[in-house]
This record gives sequence, C-alpha cells and structure tokens, in this order.
Amino acid sequence: MKVPTNAPWSSQELDSFFYQPADSFFRGNPGLSLTYDDVTLATLYSEILPKDANFETRLGSGLDLHLPIVSADMDTVTESRMAIALALNGGLGLIHYNMPPRQQLSEVSRVKNHIHGLIREPIKVHPEQCIGDVLGLIEEKKFSFSTFPVVDKDDTLLGLLPGHCVRPRFANRGVGEAMIKRDGVLTIRESDLGDDPIQRADRFFTEHIGIHKLLVVDADDRLKGLFTLSDIERISQERSLQTKPARDSKFRLLCGAAVSAPRKADGSIDKDQLLGHVEALVERGLDAVAVSTAHGHTLGVGEAVKAIRQALPDLTIIAGNVTSAAGVEFLAKNGANTVKVGQGPGSICTTRVVAGVGIPQLTALYVCSQAAREHGVTILADGGITKSGDVVKALTLADAVVCGSLLAGCPEAPGQILEINGKFYKQYRGMGSHAAMKAGSAARYGHAREVSQKSAAEGVEALKEVSAPADTVLAQLAGGLQSGMGYLGASSLTELRANARYTRITPAGLRESAPHDIIEVKTGG
Repeated sequence: MKVPTNAPWSSQELDSFFYQPADSFFRGNPGLSLTYDDVTLATLYSEILPKDANFETRLGSGLDLHLPIVSADMDTVTESRMAIALALNGGLGLIHYNMPPRQQLSEVSRVKNHIHGLIREPIKVHPEQCIGDVLGLIEEKKFSFSTFPVVDKDDTLLGLLPGHCVRPRFANRGVGEAMIKRDGVLTIRESDLGDDPIQRADRFFTEHIGIHKLLVVDADDRLKGLFTLSDIERISQERSLQTKPARDSKFRLLCGAAVSAPRKADGSIDKDQLLGHVEALVERGLDAVAVSTAHGHTLGVGEAVKAIRQALPDLTIIAGNVTSAAGVEFLAKNGANTVKVGQGPGSICTTRVVAGVGIPQLTALYVCSQAAREHGVTILADGGITKSGDVVKALTLADAVVCGSLLAGCPEAPGQILEINGKFYKQYRGMGSHAAMKAGSAARYGHAREVSQKSAAEGVEALKEVSAPADTVLAQLAGGLQSGMGYLGASSLTELRANARYTRITPAGLRESAPHDIIEVKTGG
C-alpha cells in the first residue's frame, strides 16, 4: 500500500494503512505464511449487538447450518452421539470411517432417527400377528415405544395397536382383536398437510387432547407416515430458539459421514465398493459425504469424487484436504461442493514435521478462498482451532470450521476415559497415528491397509482432559463468535468476511492478548 504523504493523516488513512482487508494484507505479504496467532483483527464501528449476529451458512444445496461448526471425522471425536449434539446446536457432525461399513450405516441411522418430523416409514404390524410377536420385535429392535399402526399387505390402514395392550399377559392374543378399529383412529390426509406439516400436526395435537400419534394416509387410505406428539413439541419449541437445530427437508437432524477411496489389488479405485457404500448411506438419509484424506489433490481422490458426483448428482460432497488454489480447483472440477483446507495444523498432527509439507492455516485459507470463490464452492477451515477467537479469524475467510481437539474431551466423543492421579482424561489420537491407521485410516495417508512400524506416522496418540458436554463447548464457541462479529459490526458471516481488517502481531503482542502478570482465581462453578 502507498504511504500517505500528507500530514497529518486522516483517521481513515491511518486505519486503512495499518489495518488492511484480506486482499491487501495477504498479497502484501507474499512468501510469508501466517496462522491464527500471527494476526489480530481490528475493531470497527458497529450498530449491532452480539446477540443479533446471524451464523447461518450454506455448504451445499439443502445443507444449511445455523452454527458454522463441523466436528472432525476422527475416531476419537465423531460418532452418532457427537453428530447428534452438533446437529441439535445447528452444526454438522462427520462420522468417521474407522469402523465396519455396517456400523457406520447404523451410526448414521441413529442420527437421522433421533427426532422425527414426519416419519415416512413407520414401524407397522399386521392383524394376523400375535402380541407376542410385537413384544419380540420391541425387544429385538430396542424400541422405546409400543403403539403401532396396523395395516394389510397393501399398507391400507386397518387400525391402531395401543401400547396398553402390548403386555406379556396378552402375548397369545391376536393383534386384530386388540387393535382400535379403523373408524376409531383419527388420521389426516397427506394432501391436507399444506406447506408447513409441523404446524398442521401441532394444531391437530392441540385440538385432540390425549392423542399422541397422528397417522397420515393418502386418498386410498394407505398409510404414508405418522407424527408423534413428543417430536412435534420439541420441533415447535426449537422454532423460538436463537440457534436452531440443523435439519433436512423432512425435519430430521443433518448428518455427514466420511469415506475412504477403497482400492483393488492393482491399485485402482474400487468404484463399485465405494458407490455401494455411499448409496447405502444416502438411503439412511445421509446429507453430506466427505472424501477425506490427508492429501486431497491426488488422482485417487479426484476419481472418487467424480464417481460419487456422477452417481449421486444432488448429494453434497466434501473433499480434501488441500492448501493450494490448484487443489481447490481440482476438487471443484471433479464435483466437490465443499473443500477442506488444512494440512498439519491439528494439535495431534505431525505431517509438517514428518513430511516437511503444509502451509500455516490462515494463509492457506486465504489462497484457497480465492479459488473457491472463482469456482463456486465453499471451504472448511480444518485444524488449528484452539479457541473461539480462532473461529472468528477462520470465518473471515472460510464458510465453516472443523473442530477436533476442542470436542475430543466432551462426554459425547467416543474416546476411552482414563483416570490418572484423580483426573479424568479421554483418548485422543490423530488419524495418522499408527493405532488409527491400523484401525482402518491407513488409506487416508497413502499407506497399504496393513500398516507396519516402518510406515511414517503423521499423527500422535494423546490424552485430553474430560471437558464439559458438547452443548457447553459449542455455546462458548458461539458466544465468542458473536462477540467477534459484534466488534466488527457484522450481522452475518458475509459481512464478517467483508469487514475483516488484519494486522500482524509479534510474540509480545500475542502474550499481551491473553491474561498475563496475574494469579488467576477461579470464582465460579
């Protein structure tokens, strides 16, 4: 930037010279790669209150998040419990793939079935069955309910089996004699649900005291779905919340899952195996698939993304990881909607010291964001997030952030709990560690499935002190993001990116940024 010659400088000249927008700042520092702790953001005039900041972001068609946070697809971070917590708070969980394919399918199902809107495929029974059969079904499937629609072989509604009849004492009695007959069952036509089925169902339950299930039928009285009172009450309450759960068009929680690119003996991608699994995930309701590797700018990843896109043109595909504009362009042209940016910034990742590659995260995000804008894709800042201020800095360039370490200590994370000297810790390991690669992530780092100790590990195994539940951690991150947006006068993430002004800081500046020269006292619970 040209140095102003007139003196004294105006306020605008001073601010614009020392605190620069992204293009001026990063392009003015070529060959210098920076990460979150190397910069700080300048405050701006604001007319918004932090509580009014809007976090909404879109990663793909129909994939709208109310909180721009994604949980990492790591085997000590995200399975169904964490994915449910993320979605309930407006974010997205990416279920890892270090598990048998059938287990991953089950994990996705747990998320998608957590809270229903309209249950399109309700569990049904038939009049010729006995109640003992129904009791066996409940035990086998671990159902938490005992009321079932009764249909014939064509799905025509015949009645409703009430829960008070599903008892061991009636095990030998027939469903047909115990059910409430069709003329005693209240239903609604599918065509009468209108544009807001949840509101219509809510009104029905208000009008009909004591009814807990609303059956939906078509013009020929075939069962097309059902609503439950408990689901409708929870969904209706959510509409008044500032941060709403992330849901699909059927009011199910959003869920993502990572996959690897399986290979045949000759080294080529096994497209049939890959597509078979992804299609099975989609059948379970999957909203986004992540082709997740340490090095996303490779032939194999490109082929995998292209194959999935051709087979499933409407599915949101996340791919990565890359740190270059060329990598973003490559993945976008092969069909990715969202690109993960980051190689080596994670707290348990050793890629940079083992392989000697990787770009400090903030510079990588800037470079990749420019290419993403050109090619119409979004980017995820994956790795290096240690505090809410990092989230704010990352979102000045990215569309959402991926968190691993910050969530690994939560009770919802799948890592084992250990007690050491009276403190509780959870297992946390990089997907490039020997243990994780042996469990199935070797392909992520370009190794054969059978990993030997001669393979160069690109991650470590570690412990994280057990932290607060995910709800609390995410609320703290959201609160920090709100504050940052308030300081920058940004009511939306779009305005945050437009308003951001950067300046470099020294190690002394970083030290000054945190509590210092004090003895900190904890005063609250």
